[in-house]
Amino acid sequence: MTVNSVLASITTQSSAGRNPALAIGIGGVVAGSLDLLQACILFGWDIPLSIAAGLLGRQALHGGPGTYILGVLLHFFIACSAAAVYYAGSRKLTFLVEYPFVCGLFFGAAVEDVMRLVVLPLSALHAKGPYEWDDLVLGLVVHMAIVGLPISYSVRRFGR
Repeated sequence: MTVNSVLASITTQSSAGRNPALAIGIGGVVAGSLDLLQACILFGWDIPLSIAAGLLGRQALHGGPGTYILGVLLHFFIACSAAAVYYAGSRKLTFLVEYPFVCGLFFGAAVEDVMRLVVLPLSALHAKGPYEWDDLVLGLVVHMAIVGLPISYSVRRFGR
């Protein structure tokens, strides 16, 4: 299968109607890639070990390549899950598709809040505050731009 045939298939599928898998997949992969890249740049390239530690516990922070890959896979699972939630919501709340910029920004902020206030405290790391003001603002702004917007625009483009 060539690149041209894949692109033609994507174009045909998206023009023929909605494609939930494509909307969720592209939104999740783009958001996950941007988020993982920014996290690695800001906090170091061992961030996937920290992600894996959320499932395995603190010993994962000293893990090897398998643990690193697990962290990357978990990160993309979370990003695609967020895209699936946005897609599912957009089926009933049509304004999510009609106004992707504003809704994407709010969705990115919601993703950050759920991760920080629900997922991390319930993880094997039991990470919870108090948080520094700068970290809270940076997390919100980053997730609004690089998680919320790619997901909302992917759902708008491929999920109509």
